[in-house]
Amino acid sequence: MTTTLILGGARSGKSAHAEALAHASGLPVTYIATAQVYDAEFAARIQQHQQRRPAEWRLVEAPHFLAETLRQHASPDACIIVDCLTVWLAQWICADCQPPASSSWEAEQAALLAALQALPGQLILVSNEVGMGIVPLGAINRQFQDLQGRLNQAVAARCEQVLFMAAGLPLTLKSAG
Repeated sequence: MTTTLILGGARSGKSAHAEALAHASGLPVTYIATAQVYDAEFAARIQQHQQRRPAEWRLVEAPHFLAETLRQHASPDACIIVDCLTVWLAQWICADCQPPASSSWEAEQAALLAALQALPGQLILVSNEVGMGIVPLGAINRQFQDLQGRLNQAVAARCEQVLFMAAGLPLTLKSAG
């Protein structure tokens, strides 16, 4: 398994770079989308992503149970993109977005981190870097920033490659070589 984490700010080119890496792999690609549509503006953003992707890529929508979805779809001769960990986290900590199941953010994060060690194939994870600005106002916003920072650190520690995107340009933070 080769695991790459791509971090960056909003509109930094994270998703496009992940898609370019997946295309360059030459492997069949499964695109795991973690977003749920809540309004027209967000639906338009999702549509832009969809239009960019090749028609032969398989789409799997998994807003909550990411580790289980990865275990179901990973294989030695495939590439998976997860876009993105940030939205996945937000949906777990937003009371209105949580699934009706009996799991928790802590359990799902632990399941993801455990799964990263055992999945076959190539995996590309996209996540926002949210810790470069000021500490936000509001407890839920600070909680999100803290959890996102900790998630990014834990995932980065388990990845062979970590890239940071700025202005569409990748900067290597960690390399398998």
